[in-house]
Amino acid sequence: RDPRLAGPGQAGGVLDKDGKKKHSRPTFSGQQIFALEKTFEQTKYLAGPERARLAYSLGMTESQVKVWFQNRRTKWRKRHAAEMASAKKKQDSDAEKLKVGSSDAEEDDEYNRPLDPNSDDEKITRLLKKHKPSNLALVSPCGGGAGDAL
Repeated sequence: RDPRLAGPGQAGGVLDKDGKKKHSRPTFSGQQIFALEKTFEQTKYLAGPERARLAYSLGMTESQVKVWFQNRRTKWRKRHAAEMASAKKKQDSDAEKLKVGSSDAEEDDEYNRPLDPNSDDEKITRLLKKHKPSNLALVSPCGGGAGDAL
């Protein structure tokens, strides 16, 4: 008989410090895990007869198969929730980048419009800092463009 199938009431179990039988965790073979994972890919829930057939074919108890599926579903849900949270975070980040990009486009448009004589110095400074100094070299200190020198 397979020691992995030994229940807590059977002889030969490990004893704890009080002399009571300690429940040992079953170790499943790679072949058993592979078969369980393959079955899980196809269906997340097993009905009684399916569980009995799978348990019998793998040399496990129905209880072990049932608990394995419960644990695997929990792991699957956590991973799925983490993926959804990550996707939402990326979507929010992308939306924020689009938002920032559109405000840059608005500022570029604002830079190309004639300056309002009533603009405050902060707004003018912000617009000038945003653009390359090479663009500013074309403007003479008197306010005229480079072509005004002729």
